[in-house]
Formats: sequence, C-alpha cells, structure tokens
Amino acid sequence: MIYYDPYDYEIDHDPHPTWRRMRDEAPVYRNDKLDFYALSRFEDVVAASLDDRRFSSAYGTVLELMQDEPNRFPMMIFKDRPQHTQLRKLVSHAFSPRRIRALESMIRDLARGYLDEQVGNRGFDYLEDFGAKLPVMVISTMLGVPEADREELRRWTDSLLHRDEGETGGERHLDIMGKLNGYYADYVTARRKSPRDDMMTDLIEAEIELEDGSKRRLDDEELFAFISLLSGAGNETVARLLGWTATTLAANPAERAKLVADPSRIPNAVEELLRYEAPSPVQARRLTAEVTLHGETLPEGSRVLLLTGSAGRDGREYEDPDRFDVDRVIDRHVSLGFGVHFCLGASLARMEGRVALEETLTRFPEWDVVWDETERVHTSTVRGYAKVPIQLP
Repeated sequence: MIYYDPYDYEIDHDPHPTWRRMRDEAPVYRNDKLDFYALSRFEDVVAASLDDRRFSSAYGTVLELMQDEPNRFPMMIFKDRPQHTQLRKLVSHAFSPRRIRALESMIRDLARGYLDEQVGNRGFDYLEDFGAKLPVMVISTMLGVPEADREELRRWTDSLLHRDEGETGGERHLDIMGKLNGYYADYVTARRKSPRDDMMTDLIEAEIELEDGSKRRLDDEELFAFISLLSGAGNETVARLLGWTATTLAANPAERAKLVADPSRIPNAVEELLRYEAPSPVQARRLTAEVTLHGETLPEGSRVLLLTGSAGRDGREYEDPDRFDVDRVIDRHVSLGFGVHFCLGASLARMEGRVALEETLTRFPEWDVVWDETERVHTSTVRGYAKVPIQLP
C-alpha cells in the first residue's frame, strides 16, 4: 500500500520512490488521515496549475495553513484572479528587467566575497557560509533592509518555515510572525518618510489599478505581505537550490567536470538542478468545483497537493528522469510554478543560481560532501538542506 505524508521525515528524506509509485499506481492519491488528494504526474500538475479557477490558491497554498474560507491576508500567492492579477502587475514593476539586470554585478560581488574567504581552507559549510547568506543579502539589498538586521531576519524566516516532526503549526510560529510583523511595521513607517531608489520605495509608491479604472497605493498590511513573500520565498527557495547544487554535483562528479570544462553549460545545468530536485516540491490548492481525474471524482472543497517535485521526475515527460544530466534538453519544467502563479522571481533565482555556480567552480572545481554531518530543512512545502559541509582536495 502506498503512503505519502509531507510531514514524515523518513519519506521527505527521499520521496522519489514513493512519488514514482504514486505516478504509476495512484495518480490521484488520497490521504484520509490528513484529508488531502495529491497529483503526481507532470501533465496533471501542469493542467491543475493552468486551471486556477477550480484549483484555487485563495484558501492557502501550504497544507497546514489552508482555511475553510478565502484567506484574508493580502499576500499575492493567496489570491486568485482578478486580485492576483492586480497585485502581480504592481510587484512586477519592482522586478522589472532593468532592476534584475542591474543586480548581476552586486550578486557576483557578494558571491566572490563569501567564496574568497574559503580559498585555502580544507573545507567549509557550503550553505551556512555561502548558500544561505547570498539570497538573503540579495533580497535585503533590493528591499533596502539595513545590513545589521539581515541575518536575524533570515533566521526568523527559516524558523517560520521549519516544521518539527509531527508539527503542523502552533504558538512558535505565531511568535515568529509577531516579531516579523513588528519589525516590518516599523520599517515601512520609516521608509515612507525617507524614500530611496530601491524595490521598497517602488512598492510604497506603486499604484494598484482597480477594475473601475481608479488607482490606489498599498496599505501597510499589503506592504508587509509583499515584503514577507519576497524575503521568505526569495531567501528560502534559492538557499535550497544552492544546497541541492552542492550535493547533486558532488554525487555526480562527471557532470560537474563538464561544467568546469565548459562554463557555458551552467545555465542549462541550473534548469536541470531545478527539475531534478525542486526546492519547493509541494503546492496546495482547494477545489472550487468538482473535478474528475483518472476515473476518480474529487469533491468541491477538496484539498489537493500539486507535487511539482514528482512532476520533475515523471518518465512520461523526461527520458531517464532519475539521471542527472547537465546537457539534457529541457523544454519545460514546473519547479518554478506554472500558469498565473509562475514564480515572479524566477529570473532572479536563475541568475543567483548561475552566478553562484560560476563563482564556485572557478575556485573549487572539486569537492566532497561530509554526508553524515549534513542537516535537512523540514517543511510541508520546501525540501532541501540547512547544512552542507564540504571537503576540498
């Protein structure tokens, strides 16, 4: 019998055998204990992502945070159209191609600074000393957060997303949310008085165009929601991507050697890393209408998990999907979302992954992972490492 539980540490360590059985034997999986269905095949995940009218995000996109009524918190990922469209249009201005292009030199300088500190050492923790620091510094710089506060905010965000085994929320998470709320409330108030040329000022001054043609600016609660989304999602998922980069390339040294010999392969290698180990492999939706798939009827109101991590290993879409191949031709993957909820920061994440890998391989063409000293992050939606100690030759 197949059993899948996103909170189970043993399953989360290597869910791919379970996901493979689900794709082959139970493409519409049902967990009665936790009251959810799960879709594991690539085409089903794509179709559900595109069908945002029936597969709603408005009730929450994290299993343990889902509600019986539409979420009132004004976070873009918890909205359906037309509200989602309005908010995405606004924040897209802050993620304009001009702003993203201008970030590469800053990202590269940060990466060089962290990695240069390790040159000559016998080893270091690839995440704690580099991979977890880089994205928080990038997002914080974009938002204009004071440098002295950035590490504390990263720890709060990581703690908010982490789940102890069997934990599905509680007082600890409410306490962290209170700290973040308090910090950002003070921060937004200060920045309204002292605008700068950065994303935070863009958000403060941007206007939402309403259906009747009128416009308005974001209120403080909406601003906090955006900041929380950008800092949380931007920091956590890129850190997990870089953790998978270190471990996957160590486990596939021949593929790593190809990148050292020809760095032009690196952008495609980033796509293959995303396909092979999705940093955020589980997305939750709630059905607003009855849906029938593979001969099974899912009732209106059902909670459905879209397993993007499983979709990336579906042999119906990818040949030899469990093989990591930096030269694989990838027409599409769902690791950064699909449809209207496609990751707004995808271009930034790809840039950070590319630059991090370029600068890493320039200094460290080979490394081994100290596997018994690695540590995982455990959440119902994000999967990867918190610590990746590496040894250098």
